[in-house]
Amino acid sequence: MRTATDKGTGVAVLTLDRPARHNAIDLETAAALASAWREFRYDDSVRAIVVTGAGDKAFCTGIDRSAEVPQPSSPYTIDDPLLTIGPKANDLWKPVIAAVNGMACGGAFYLLGEAEFVVADEHATFFDPHTTYGMVSAYETVHMAQRMPFGEVARMALMGTAERVSARRAYETGLVSELTPPGGARAAAVRAAEVIASYPTEAVQGTVRALWSAKEAARAQALAHAPHLIALGNLPPEHQAELFGARRGGGFRVR
Repeated sequence: MRTATDKGTGVAVLTLDRPARHNAIDLETAAALASAWREFRYDDSVRAIVVTGAGDKAFCTGIDRSAEVPQPSSPYTIDDPLLTIGPKANDLWKPVIAAVNGMACGGAFYLLGEAEFVVADEHATFFDPHTTYGMVSAYETVHMAQRMPFGEVARMALMGTAERVSARRAYETGLVSELTPPGGARAAAVRAAEVIASYPTEAVQGTVRALWSAKEAARAQALAHAPHLIALGNLPPEHQAELFGARRGGGFRVR
């Protein structure tokens, strides 16, 4: 992961920098993201942030399948390293814009779900592979249900890897606020961030906090159910690995 801050404009760009792994998040990256958001809380020179992925293939493809995450034996708890990768989970209320430059799937929705809005390249796609591999899509669907119509979220989660939502469809359903030509998402997000960063920061952060308070209670209540649903519905890790190992490239519909 890398961070670049323009002190003149007050905009920081946070880049997931694992393009060879489609910017999947390993444990080190998860910890670095949490640390970066916390540091931004104390850096008054940063007034708006853009989060994006390196390369043009993917914004983020969620948890790195090679990451080993030991789980407690209790069915009432679950260790999820992605729970603290977003700005709101780290009590950061500076505005965050996501620039999606390729695939965004699975755990990427933890980041998209805690951004103020999303800008995407026309070739970007969104999908949720959990059910295909015997996993409950809980946190992801809760995050997306705050941003998209119920039926769109349900279809994306339940169709798994069989379908991908095009950037155009994501724009039509409200997940994406602006479409750009290929390679243009980051620049468009930075332009918007520069405008926002030029305004009085107390008013901006207060507005961000007000926006989130409108849906905070329902979101918190829904997220509280997620660990139990995952513990009950997930296949054993070895069975998940078998399904993941048997996957084939292609064979999906883009809508």
